Amino acid sequence: MKKFIKGRMMNLADPRFGTKIIFKTDDFFASANRVLSPTLPIFKDGVYDKHGKWMDGIETRRRRDKGHDYLIIKLGRPGKIFNVDIDTTHFSGNQPSYTSLEACHSNKKPNNKSRWITILDKKKMSPNKNHNFKIKNKSIFTHIKLNIIPDGGVARVRFFGEVEIKKGNFRKKIIDLSSMLNGGSIVACNNEHFGKAENILAPGKSKGMHDGWETRRSRGKNYDWVIIKLGAAGNISKIEIDTHHFKGNYPDRCSVQAGYIHKKTSNFSVVKKSNKWKTLLNKVKLNAHKKHGFKIKNKSFFNYIKLIIWPDGGISRIRVKTNKIIK
Repeated sequence: MKKFIKGRMMNLADPRFGTKIIFKTDDFFASANRVLSPTLPIFKDGVYDKHGKWMDGIETRRRRDKGHDYLIIKLGRPGKIFNVDIDTTHFSGNQPSYTSLEACHSNKKPNNKSRWITILDKKKMSPNKNHNFKIKNKSIFTHIKLNIIPDGGVARVRFFGEVEIKKGNFRKKIIDLSSMLNGGSIVACNNEHFGKAENILAPGKSKGMHDGWETRRSRGKNYDWVIIKLGAAGNISKIEIDTHHFKGNYPDRCSVQAGYIHKKTSNFSVVKKSNKWKTLLNKVKLNAHKKHGFKIKNKSFFNYIKLIIWPDGGISRIRVKTNKIIK
């Protein structure tokens, strides 16, 4: 089997989920909202604003007391967190000494009476570095508190995990099973040189080519592929392939295969099994900067799909529609 890129767990801190900052003690030097950005942190050499050096992340004042700074993040979708990345890229000499994480489950804005649970003990922060930690507590949380001890700057926080799936997620008559909001996730792909595969699962229209999946130029006979685990098993009635913003670099054609895997299995096993999946959509022509809709005649239920593009290129979104799911 050829090498492939293993899919990542979804980043529940991504604002495309609806995740947002609801409180911060301070963000004098750099806006707290930047800490949730799905893009990599950048550095603007020599750029200053009225508060000081422009930084891509949150940065607080220098504290002169015994306290510490913190911010509260409301997750767009409740979920379990398995790994976190506290990123201090470009913060050197102004990173926090330590950080820690607390979490709670609340249907309303947390207050002084809310029960916060420590999910990551105080950890030392190094300059200009990704700090990756495993989270042992597998409870479902709605809010995360990032403690910045005592002060300083953090470029990004990323919470990798799974969205909580409830029956209420699927009350609509037509459901997009591939959407990250409904638990869709990337299992694997063979290439994502210019744009991450997970972008195609985001809600709403793509903001640009950077907000889609784009592979390298393959040169010669080739095809690229991505495998998506659907949020639930469904009887697929329509598939939408959107090439918006891809004009001179869209795929010439695409096809879609699907499978049903009952038991939890490894990414490697899913990729191997995908070679024998049923074809839902035969190879069809694609056009630049356009949403393509394809009706699917099918009576079976599937919880995985494989999108194949010929020979290479980029797409901005995929939608896998159904009105029948296995609950």
